[in-house]
Amino acid sequence: MTRMRTVLTLMLIFLIGAAGCQPQTAPSRGDRYELSGTVVSVEADRKQVTVAHEEIPDFMPAMTMAFTLRDEHALGILGPGDRIAAALVVDGSEYWLEELVITKVSTETTAPSSNTVVEAKIGGEVPNFKLINQDSKPIELENYRGKALLLTFIYTRCPMPDQCSLMSNNFAAIDVELQKQPALHEKSALLSVTLDPEYDTPAVLRSYGAAYTGRYSEESFKHWEFATGSQEQVRAIAEFFGLHYYPEQMEIVHGLRTAIIGPDGKVHKTYRGNQWKPAEVVAEIQKLLHPH
Repeated sequence: MTRMRTVLTLMLIFLIGAAGCQPQTAPSRGDRYELSGTVVSVEADRKQVTVAHEEIPDFMPAMTMAFTLRDEHALGILGPGDRIAAALVVDGSEYWLEELVITKVSTETTAPSSNTVVEAKIGGEVPNFKLINQDSKPIELENYRGKALLLTFIYTRCPMPDQCSLMSNNFAAIDVELQKQPALHEKSALLSVTLDPEYDTPAVLRSYGAAYTGRYSEESFKHWEFATGSQEQVRAIAEFFGLHYYPEQMEIVHGLRTAIIGPDGKVHKTYRGNQWKPAEVVAEIQKLLHPH
């Protein structure tokens, strides 16, 4: 049976206010800006939605970031791939979205069907995903058994300084710090997986990775590898760790996921977003490998 692609577009407007004969809620305080973008992920338990938004004139450039969404009904409806327009309210150090207009797009081939982020279960065994490294050699996750594996997702053309380049800068800092502790360095490994396998060939990843380690032609990639694969292979490992992504125009809209896989091949810890620091990850690896 031929696979059919269906696109359902529904315009849903959510207005914050009181119902019935109750007094109207006072307008939100703070500065207000018009925001438009694409939903990357929804974390209903944290009341957050990550949006790849367009430029907000006179306020901020286009980027991908998380926003608080206080409307629980909207949280239950939103899903990755949905287009939204909203009022961004900024009041001091707090900011949130309200007055959402949602264009809900559902497709069989691109947009994930779940409205919430599915996380890899802590303590769960990681499948033996197979990829290709920067030297065009097949690798599989079982190769890292016996070591603590720190894994993240990037793509080399990512234009956002707080996304892929931040992850790679953090990994570079971790790589340097682990070299200072030979016992940890020997029992650990780093792996960056591209979300753009069509462009990020092994040769591109080799050049990209060598630039981040600063060793260029002398880089051996024995401790920090870069991997690609088929679209299906990359999507399988990304979705296992709860990472949704899809192409939009010249970019790939994506969230962020970083994970520590233990020497036993099980998920030890996952990090959402970009708030984690290299020092805390090094400390976590040390605790994993030398618990006492």
